Amino acid sequence: MATTSKKQSVFPKYEKVLEQMGENVKMARKRRKLTMIQVAERADIARSTLHLIEQGSPSVAMGAYFNVLRVLGLQDDFLKLAADDELGRKLQDLELLK
Repeated sequence: MATTSKKQSVFPKYEKVLEQMGENVKMARKRRKLTMIQVAERADIARSTLHLIEQGSPSVAMGAYFNVLRVLGLQDDFLKLAADDELGRKLQDLELLK
């Protein structure tokens, strides 16, 4: 059975967030004086996938992003995703006030 993947789309006003994340990954790689080939091989991804990550592409799987961060020693940054749920806490507090 063939699987088809749906292309991920991001609203234009949020594209800048992904682009900045890609730039952060790129700068972390350069600070460590690692080539794209070295990082891609260590992360077990294609160099073209690393290029997409450094561009902030929404089409790349989270696992690939994680493996690149792992190679750079930044895997704990993944734990910061959605860690500060300010809106969720406000909604919860409103519910508790009822």
